[in-house]
Amino acid sequence: MSGAVTERVSGTGAERRLYELMVLMKAADDRLSKGIGTGEFMCVYWPSRGQEAIAAAMGVSLRPDDQLVTTYRGLHDLIGKGVPLEEIYGEMMGRSVGASRGKGGSMHIANPGKGVMLSTGIVGAGPPVAVGLAMAAKLKGLDRVTVVSFGDGATNTGSFHEAANMAALWDLPLVFVCQNNQYAEMTPTSDTMKIEHVADRAAGYGMPGVRVDGNDPLAVKAALDEALHRARFGPDGGGPTFLECVTFRFRGHYFGDRMPYIPNEQLAAAMAADPVPRFRARLAESGLCGEDELDRIDAEARAAVEIALQTVMSADSASIDELDRDVYATPIGFPV
Repeated sequence: MSGAVTERVSGTGAERRLYELMVLMKAADDRLSKGIGTGEFMCVYWPSRGQEAIAAAMGVSLRPDDQLVTTYRGLHDLIGKGVPLEEIYGEMMGRSVGASRGKGGSMHIANPGKGVMLSTGIVGAGPPVAVGLAMAAKLKGLDRVTVVSFGDGATNTGSFHEAANMAALWDLPLVFVCQNNQYAEMTPTSDTMKIEHVADRAAGYGMPGVRVDGNDPLAVKAALDEALHRARFGPDGGGPTFLECVTFRFRGHYFGDRMPYIPNEQLAAAMAADPVPRFRARLAESGLCGEDELDRIDAEARAAVEIALQTVMSADSASIDELDRDVYATPIGFPV
């Protein structure tokens, strides 16, 4: 199994692929946590553990040419869209094999060839960029859809409001995917907004708002497939959809955050509903995958992570020659 492959599949194949992606995302996050915690290596990252079902659904439902804008908490999103693990880990650790040759760091991972146009470290900064990408597709007459992924806290920003309003006004082929992990950094959603459901905000922009169980990859996929179809083929352009996926973040806002702000009983209940083992059990009980096959998928994911990590750790750090590369353009006719 490779973290660099994004497939659009259906039926039983889709369910197996969903599990493959979820397990790979979990293994990649777990390995980072272990490596930093033991002092094996050093990097900064914002865990996405617990939110795998959402990103896996995006990985299965999006076409290779569809574009994605994500956030600094986007390890799982990047894997789902097919960015190689070596490029993700490499960028996090400042190595030459990184997606931006080690210059962007954990917050700024992109791979346009895989459709990942931006990872942003500024809360709420992604939606306006996604609006521009979706507008470009519409003006070019393409049936490409842009998906922008963000957390619940981003919907409190002015940039989100303006982007949602423009996307709806211009019927852009855009899907807003809110990964509602119930905490905006360290603040519970109930302390940041009056409404109970974030999806209710969509009505104010005149677009559909859909709320789904973000721990159920099939539920997310079904809602996302409908939103993508509407954006791609709907009458008069179809327009955007706001998709709220309710999930939970098992680890802190950043690695090392001890999460004193999360009640122990809330965290325990969330972890008891861990989407990865829950979906594994579902596949086994339905007979879609046997235990041996599921064990093999788990082992392949862990092996892929170790291989990627070995490649990254043996690669050179970013060279000083990279300091001004990709920063300034050299105008035609000027000496280099």
